[in-house]
Order: sequence, then structure tokens, then C-alpha cells
Amino acid sequence: MADLLTDAEFDQFRKLIYDKSGITFSATNRSILDSRLKEKLRERQIPSIADYYKLIIADDDEMKKMLDSVTTNLTRFFRNQPHFDALINYVIPHVIEEKKKTGDTTIRIWSAGCSTGEEPYTIAMILDDILKPPYKFQITASDISLKSLMVGQQGFYPDSRISGIPQNYLDRYFIKNDKGYQVKSDLMSKIKFDYHNLRNDSGVHNLDVIFCRNVLIYFDEAAQKATIDRFWDAMGKHGYLFIGHSESLFGMETKFEFLKTDWACLYQKQI
Repeated sequence: MADLLTDAEFDQFRKLIYDKSGITFSATNRSILDSRLKEKLRERQIPSIADYYKLIIADDDEMKKMLDSVTTNLTRFFRNQPHFDALINYVIPHVIEEKKKTGDTTIRIWSAGCSTGEEPYTIAMILDDILKPPYKFQITASDISLKSLMVGQQGFYPDSRISGIPQNYLDRYFIKNDKGYQVKSDLMSKIKFDYHNLRNDSGVHNLDVIFCRNVLIYFDEAAQKATIDRFWDAMGKHGYLFIGHSESLFGMETKFEFLKTDWACLYQKQI
């Protein structure tokens, strides 16, 4: 099947997507953008790519739907277990030690690029399991994909999606039915799912931990740095940042310090 986009149209959409989201499309992944836009034209019954471009420029909701369609949402529960081991054994104990100095008893976490919710629910299960009174937690889970956020908000996962969850967590935090597993309402209440474009300030502040894994790889260097700087601003004095195992801040001008624990490598804000 012939390409949908001419070179000029590809450049036009590539620039628009970058300006709106920071996501970079290159010649190597042009076919992904082409196929996603073909789907949108069929779905909306729009005859030409030029007409579709006019539509998304004029309609913010259609713009969000287009950005949703070109993002990739691959995730699973307990993905990259060493990160969660570091959270349990290093990060949370250190966060609590800092909290004791101020009397603040709430641990604030942001799952940025949360996709369909497996990551924030994993974090929530862990914290609910290990935290003792008076400490509690709040999780903000955000993504640019409205479709993915709806899955997370519903908290329902078919049998094929729950692999990796320890049996004791399944029994404690999920309700089984004939179609899959439903997250229990008590755990769901501790997570706020929210649409957010990482090109913008989140409005969330004084965070203790940020997870943003396997998102920066879709950004160019300038967008990566801008995002990391916004993470710094959103954190409290001694915040911790988890990024994907294939991602790195090496070579980037950033205030974060590299931190190697016995379980995983991450980054810390030190003031």
C-alpha cells in the first residue's frame, strides 16, 4: 500500500506532533505515523490528509485524539522489578527519614506516562503493603493517551494482563470475575488519573518520587531536557526519579545526581 503522506506532509505532521507533545518522528519510524494517520482518516471518514490536518488544527479534542493515536503504550505490572526493589528497600526508607524531620506523613508520587495504569497500580500495591501508620501515599498517574487513561481509571484487566502480579497481591487487591480482574475500590481511590502533556507544567509539586520510564526515548534532546527540568521543579527537596533502563541523563545538563543502589540505578534531587 502506498504511503499516505508526501514528504512535505510528513514534515508538517512531524513538526506539529513535536510542537504539541515533544514526540519525535524520524524517517525510521515514519511508517508508524503513516499507518496511524490512515486509521484516523478511515475512522473519521475524511477524504484527504489535508482535510484532516485542518480539522485537528481547528479542534483541540481532535488534536488530543490524534496525539493519542500516534503514541505507543506498552506496559505491564511489575515491569522492571529491580526498580520496585529499589523503591521498597532504598527510596521509601530514605523518604520516610526526611518526612520525620518535617512531620509530613504523605508520600507523593507521580507516574508520568502511566499508559493503561499497570505502573501506578503496582506502586500503589507496594506502598499499601509496606507503609505503616501514620504514613500514607498519594499517586498522580498521567498520560497523553485518553484511551489508556480510561483503562487505568476503570481498573479492570483481563487474565492475559495480570501476569507478574504476586498471588498474595492478586488476592488482596483484586476481585476476580469470569472476564478478568478488577482493582478494589480502596486501592483505586489512592490514584488520581489525569490527562497531561509532558510539554507543559503538571501543576503537581512537592513530589517525593517520579516514575517516567520509557517515555524520554520518544523525545529529542531538547524536549528531554525540558521535561527533566520540569520534573526537578515538581519535586520536593530530596526527590527521586526513575527512568527506563534504556534511558539515561548522561551528557545532559541537569541538576539531578546519579544514584546507584544495590537494586537499581536512579536519580536524586539534592538541595
